[in-house]
Amino acid sequence: MGGDTSLNNSNLTRFMTILTMESLDIPPSSAFSIFILGIITFCLILFFQSMLLVTIAVKRDLHKPMYILLFNLSICDLMGATAFYPQLVCSILSQSREISYPACALQGILIHLYGGGSLLFLSVMAYDRYIAICKPLRYHNLMTQGTVVKLIFMVWSIDFAMIGSLFILTMSKEICRTNIVDTYCNNPPLMKLSCEDMRAINYYGLFTIALVQGSSILIVSLTYIKILFTCLSTKQAKSISKAMQTCGTHLVVFLSFEINTFLLLISHRLEAVSPHLRRAFGVSIVIFPPILNPLIYGLKTREIRQTIFKLLQRKTSFI
Repeated sequence: MGGDTSLNNSNLTRFMTILTMESLDIPPSSAFSIFILGIITFCLILFFQSMLLVTIAVKRDLHKPMYILLFNLSICDLMGATAFYPQLVCSILSQSREISYPACALQGILIHLYGGGSLLFLSVMAYDRYIAICKPLRYHNLMTQGTVVKLIFMVWSIDFAMIGSLFILTMSKEICRTNIVDTYCNNPPLMKLSCEDMRAINYYGLFTIALVQGSSILIVSLTYIKILFTCLSTKQAKSISKAMQTCGTHLVVFLSFEINTFLLLISHRLEAVSPHLRRAFGVSIVIFPPILNPLIYGLKTREIRQTIFKLLQRKTSFI
């Protein structure tokens, strides 16, 4: 009975603990400008992502597998941006890098869900493009509404199961430090708060990274090799051009996210990497994809671009 009480007290103490994140090293003279820039960036992300979500939701012509998957990718981006920006701008405004343990854990969970979900949805989108280009006559039979729903459910289930179990393991350990060695909360800095043996959790974290990263790279590589061979074998300039346009957009988004993620993970594992470089990699993964993805898809995908322009014209004429 006494053991249970001490365990509950230690959990309560941990959840009341105030942590301190790495300094942003912002000169006082620049703090207000960066605060405004942070708010503007977050508002732009909300605007672009909301525009993409609303466009796909209201336009029945866009209720196709590729756009439904893009809708979910956009939700992932919003999740990551919402986890990062409000805390950042509040931190700049208050000139305090303190954060409660529960808030830190929540930020970490959301950012990891965003990262894992983005890679998994980009992988499923690559599979969708493969079916559309390599098996066009069977596309509607293979990518039915039921299949798409199952794929979406599978991605979110895998994402929540892996990230949830990882953070449950990390948060089950006693903490003996209060310094978060990063500009925002994620699993590696939360693990470093504990003085207990974290090797098993670290190995599990590396396993989840290898599983998500490895499977996404494998799926995208195989599907694009197949797509390339199909395009070369058809020798039809029009079909090759259309395939390259739709695949090029997806590939740009995937490669930018994959490279960003890889550099961030490597910087965390190698001690020789400069803290400033690690910080830059860490921040870039939550800044660039959420703001670039809707712009890349919106500008490069004709159906989305035309629908957005029509919606905007309708609004301006109504005003």
